[in-house]
Amino acid sequence: ANYPHHEGFWGWGSLADQTILLVPYIRRSLVEYNDVLSDMGYPTTWDDPDIREKLLYIDKTPQELWYEWRDLRVMDEVHWWGWFIDYWMEGGLLRDIFTHKKVTQDHWNELMIRPFYPREELAFSRFGDPNAIVRDTYDPHCAKGEISNGCAPVEVVSVDRLVDYTRGPAETAKIATALLSDSKTGDHVIAQQA
Repeated sequence: ANYPHHEGFWGWGSLADQTILLVPYIRRSLVEYNDVLSDMGYPTTWDDPDIREKLLYIDKTPQELWYEWRDLRVMDEVHWWGWFIDYWMEGGLLRDIFTHKKVTQDHWNELMIRPFYPREELAFSRFGDPNAIVRDTYDPHCAKGEISNGCAPVEVVSVDRLVDYTRGPAETAKIATALLSDSKTGDHVIAQQA
């Protein structure tokens, strides 16, 4: 899931026991993300993507559209990227997207309902005193135990290493070890010797 990124949602309810954070290479991911957005006509609401979903990965994004999007959005997307990783590595600690300052639950709720708003609309200063001291507040999904072992990942895996013939087995072993260590999945992991 891409949660809490604006393209993701918390879709597994309270069924998860642990988190394994898969981190792809940012440069390739941004190009692929733009390709998907281009295929969908750069949607600005949640309803738009359904219309063009069948067009995904049919045509290559025109180079001029990539450059236009890159120049307009890429640095903001880098902030979203870091914010996404911080969220998981800090166990769901609520932070602002662009300043990475801690935020209140109300501020967080506003960020979650404004996924397609421009950076200026999401500015930290719009949600209260920028100098206020905010206590640590955690996403309710994490704080209320929806992931029984918490939101902090039990393992971090490089997607690029995972698909690499030389380094892939070590990354796969990290996933297998995490699954093996969980009482609900451990009996279903194939032995390394197999």
